[in-house]
Amino acid sequence: MNRHDTPPLSAKIPADVDRPDKILYGMTARQLSILAGSGAVAMAIVLAGGDRLPLPLLAALVLPVVAGGAVLTVAHRDGLSLDRLAVAALPHARRPRTRVSAGEPVQGPPSWCRMRGRLPAPLRLPVRAVREDGAMELAEGGTAVIVRAGTVAFGLRTPGEQAGLVAVFGRWLNSLDAPVQILVQARPVDLSGLAGPILEAAPTLPDPDLEQAARDHADFLNELGARHDLLIRQVLIVISDTTQQHQTDPRPWSKSRKRSAGRDAGAAVALRRADEAVRSLSALGVTAEVLDAAICTAVLAESLSPAEPRPVDNAGPDEVITAKEEL
Repeated sequence: MNRHDTPPLSAKIPADVDRPDKILYGMTARQLSILAGSGAVAMAIVLAGGDRLPLPLLAALVLPVVAGGAVLTVAHRDGLSLDRLAVAALPHARRPRTRVSAGEPVQGPPSWCRMRGRLPAPLRLPVRAVREDGAMELAEGGTAVIVRAGTVAFGLRTPGEQAGLVAVFGRWLNSLDAPVQILVQARPVDLSGLAGPILEAAPTLPDPDLEQAARDHADFLNELGARHDLLIRQVLIVISDTTQQHQTDPRPWSKSRKRSAGRDAGAAVALRRADEAVRSLSALGVTAEVLDAAICTAVLAESLSPAEPRPVDNAGPDEVITAKEEL
């Protein structure tokens, strides 16, 4: 038997490696505490009103408490338990829904003006600047670099080849010493950009049959894009460096210089890690590249507004903004 066809040894590892331990009846300590708390509240209601309240009214008070505790214990939504979802929903509900581009907090209306709703809040993007080399300066400190990678046909490989790919990818993951985010996006693709050059080059072909075949192929691409919603998969790897995020200098006169030097050092470290990721992924047969400033800006704009066209470039401080109307 060929060694490539031999199924490799495998071990099942849970997807959530940080899953808490089960203590009793398949429930964690958090679930048991919620269940015990709801049971204690129900018992307190029974002891306080058992002799003075009729049974239907007592059941109407106790059953919602018990049912609520059971639901909070076992129910999940979007991978989160309901109690954690409620804790996350409370600060989210208090945040303003409308945000505007402003450098300072939005001032309230005068006392004589009656306003409905709440004031908008300043929009704070996670990226404050993109350097020429593609390194992004994060608003919370530190720098990050985006690596765009392709994909491999994993299901078409033999078991031995799959084991080799997993081993190489695992070695890259084990070599990481900084936060890395892997984002897989499915984006719509337009085939008209491929069909147009084919139609333009068709008359220059030496044989009429080749010209007709090129036109048929262009028509096939246009028809395929018109009948189906085609998607293309894009993999983005965000490699960050936060070593300079919490470093402070007690001397105020050197704070700006230290901050600039820290950003340069963090960008150099993030770019070096990005180059190492590109080399590691090339061993898997995955084409990867470090995004420069222009492509990085386009990727950020598309991620913030996937369904909208890319915004126009902002004018510089010394540029005159003009408008041109086409009749």
